[in-house]
Amino acid sequence: MNYRLLGRTGVQVSQLCYGTMSFGGDADEAAAAEMFKAARDIGINFFDTADQYSKGRSEEILGKLARGAREDLVIATKCFNATGPDLNAKGNSRRHLTRALEASLKRLQTDRVEILYLHMHDPLTPVDEAMRALEDMVRFGKVLYPALSNWAAWQIQQAIGVQEANGWARLQAIQPMYNLVKRQAEVEILPMAAANGVAVFPYSPAAAGLLSGKYADKSTQGRLVANKNYANRYGEPWMHDVAERFVAFCKQRGMHPVSAAVAWVAAHPAVTAPIIGARNVQQLQASLDSLKIEMSRALWNEMAALSRTPPPATDRLEEQKRP
Repeated sequence: MNYRLLGRTGVQVSQLCYGTMSFGGDADEAAAAEMFKAARDIGINFFDTADQYSKGRSEEILGKLARGAREDLVIATKCFNATGPDLNAKGNSRRHLTRALEASLKRLQTDRVEILYLHMHDPLTPVDEAMRALEDMVRFGKVLYPALSNWAAWQIQQAIGVQEANGWARLQAIQPMYNLVKRQAEVEILPMAAANGVAVFPYSPAAAGLLSGKYADKSTQGRLVANKNYANRYGEPWMHDVAERFVAFCKQRGMHPVSAAVAWVAAHPAVTAPIIGARNVQQLQASLDSLKIEMSRALWNEMAALSRTPPPATDRLEEQKRP
């Protein structure tokens, strides 16, 4: 396991981040414990969760598993989504963020989180209000590093501008969606992060299992079938065509497609560490095996050519170059 810097903090995190979205849902406590141990055994020190995952059970389970090793771990959580029926129990208002953080800390059994992501952009809350809320959390020592997830590049840059203008703690991490069939981040998000020295932790590197090839069998059950959000996200026919070509490509070269998909994301120069996850330790192994793949620039480009390259921000296609 190699370790990389978390933005400009001096903190080192493993080159794979373990995402615990399955804890308390697809993975019960026993399965979660097995996967946590497998991640720790291979050297992962960075774990990601959110208050909405399994309605807080993910944080509770991670908090139990982290006991005894808390000082060795970097823990990230997120807030934004509704935590109750009240209309103000959601969003990026200071009112909601402060209450959501306190609840997360209680579930995680810790006095602070290293990273707190605002899970989504909130059109109802001005950016300076949300950033001030994060600043207060940092000053109280309950959050060490502010972060954003699922924000557009211009929104992230706006947030950084507000922080710098006020002398507040600066964003150190972002979490975008990024994989072989979801490459919009290459256009502006990844270059913006690199220019600002912001760490990038992409989620869904295997496209929710699409790039594993298992959905080639139309009878296969899974998130892309059972969950409407995932079905919409990865439902376009061309994405399934890419997955078919990618799986064949990997088979020819003796690589597990999930291992290759994770390694491809990790190899982008702006990426700090992809977020991996699984339902059980057997499924997890393929993501861990991504560490065994030597992803040369030539191999990265071959895989990229299997998919659609997004147009550049200026739409000057004649000047387009791969990263």
